[in-house]
Amino acid sequence: MTATRVLVLNSGSSSVKYQLLDMRDSSRLAVGLVERIGEETSRLKHTPLASGGGAREWTGPIADHDAALKAVSAELAKDGLGIDSPELAAIGHRVVHGGKRFTEPTVIDDAVLAEIERLIPVAPLHNPANLIGIRTAMGLRPDLPQVAVFDTAFHTTMPESAARYAIDVETADRHRIRRYGFHGTSHAYVSRATAKLLGKAPEDVNVIVLHLGNGASASAVRGGECVDTSMGLTPLEGLVMGTRSGDTDPAVIFHLARVGEMSIAEIDTLLNKKSGLIGLCGDNDMREIRRRIDEGDERAQLAFDIYIHRLKKYIGAYYAVLGRVDAIAFTAGVGENAAPVREAAVAGLEQLGLAVDAGLNAVRGDEPRLISPPGARVAVAVVPTDEELEIATQTYALVGENTVEATAE
Repeated sequence: MTATRVLVLNSGSSSVKYQLLDMRDSSRLAVGLVERIGEETSRLKHTPLASGGGAREWTGPIADHDAALKAVSAELAKDGLGIDSPELAAIGHRVVHGGKRFTEPTVIDDAVLAEIERLIPVAPLHNPANLIGIRTAMGLRPDLPQVAVFDTAFHTTMPESAARYAIDVETADRHRIRRYGFHGTSHAYVSRATAKLLGKAPEDVNVIVLHLGNGASASAVRGGECVDTSMGLTPLEGLVMGTRSGDTDPAVIFHLARVGEMSIAEIDTLLNKKSGLIGLCGDNDMREIRRRIDEGDERAQLAFDIYIHRLKKYIGAYYAVLGRVDAIAFTAGVGENAAPVREAAVAGLEQLGLAVDAGLNAVRGDEPRLISPPGARVAVAVVPTDEELEIATQTYALVGENTVEATAE
């Protein structure tokens, strides 16, 4: 039997998102989520797509990630899709931070685990949870290839002129301070999907990708390779986000410490969790902000204007970096669903060849689509991201051929 299935795991500190895909046609066999791990009210929601059955959901105590994955395996087994299935070729793991070393998907061994752990200081919220998921999965299927797909990997092609901060080189190198970028799996998928939408090869297309969700980032992609991105050492830099400030004068931190007598922990919380849209107007849901704007709410309008101003600055900056832009692609929750954001982001940029067609922009859909007027010099597209499919594709490309050969022997 040929193993063609890949289980994708995205392990958070108290949650596990998962999808099981068949790589023969990239179809989803099952999707699910375990949340509130470690609590009495843990919740598991499982949807078996292969059988066409409805979602199954239950609530109860799930002590840890080991128990969570065993519960996931039990749900998959009910549909004949268990983790112990010989049809499972590999498990692909989302890992947020791979530093400079990991530039592509990597089969996990002890050395890889050690390096992911060494990177915890630059990803304290994410890498520890990713490691827990990996080690738990390895315990359940020690015979199976486990592959790490890194959020930072796509951005490792940035030149040093874009990746380095203008601080003392020795200090930066000693503490691994540089711009790593994040959302790389999404940027990789969307840039390739945009080229396909244009009927071109990725190496022939320059794309500005705008991943706009609660976290938001932009990237400049030249010929399939990232040459700049808005997030930096951490996901705090760059665009205005749901709860993160994005670009801020570093001296704000010193000022808050001296004049505001705030601790480092308090400033960290302020900039990461109490800033961005929620800090500006009390809401981080773009739908609610737009509703308030329609009712004449001035704080909501100002928050929206600041959000768009920053977005437009990055579009202009990356246009300059690339020199030639073939397309701008909007993706993620806000990018895919908020037509007013897309319209406002390119308004006034007609001299750069950018415009949206109001009718096309208003259309909702799950497929990649152009929203620029016919014949526009620069295509403006909406391209739904699919990070799980990208992780599965990269995982199977790495281990699938070897798995098939081994199974056939």
